[in-house]
Amino acid sequence: MHIKICGLKTLDEALAAIDAGADYLGFNFHPPSPRYLSPEACAQITSRLGAGPRGVKTVGIFVNETPEQVRSLLSACGLDLAQLHGEEPPEIFQALGGRAYKAFRGAAGQAVEAYASAGPGAPAFLVDACAPKALGGTGQVADWPAARALAAEYPIFLAGGLTPENVAEAVAQVRPWGVDVASGVESAPGRKDPQKMKDFVGAVTRGL
Repeated sequence: MHIKICGLKTLDEALAAIDAGADYLGFNFHPPSPRYLSPEACAQITSRLGAGPRGVKTVGIFVNETPEQVRSLLSACGLDLAQLHGEEPPEIFQALGGRAYKAFRGAAGQAVEAYASAGPGAPAFLVDACAPKALGGTGQVADWPAARALAAEYPIFLAGGLTPENVAEAVAQVRPWGVDVASGVESAPGRKDPQKMKDFVGAVTRGL
């Protein structure tokens, strides 16, 4: 089971996430988000992480950026993957050559196959809760039955309202490739809690 802790804003948070057992670290480049991190600050964090523990991957969260902008920031910030959380067309995923995956808010619908272009070490998709006025990090729970149907065919990250208290049940019901958490391990919006991160990872392990 792959575990992604998303919306990290400081080096201490990133190190605490790794210490808790996360193997994907997410950095949010969408300015309206309370978890927004400037590319410059992200680059400073990833440079301090260095090569990092074996197997830990870094992910940038983008909304409606061009392939050129995404590639530029992946390079400048030393990131492995891009999570595209806007209204991006399927062509952008092909242009990014397996370094990006689509985040769906709610049911993926019939267009899902057009977006399935993940490369090694990446999921095909991320399934989040449907929140019309927000692009994730709301604490709303995703549609687990719909996610389960998608997880039966593709490797997916399950996101949306996951917490240390409910993630074991989510894993048992959906059987995803991985789980993604942001607000569920925070003491305040945009502020990660080291103990909650440990509790979350422990709960995932118990749910397997």
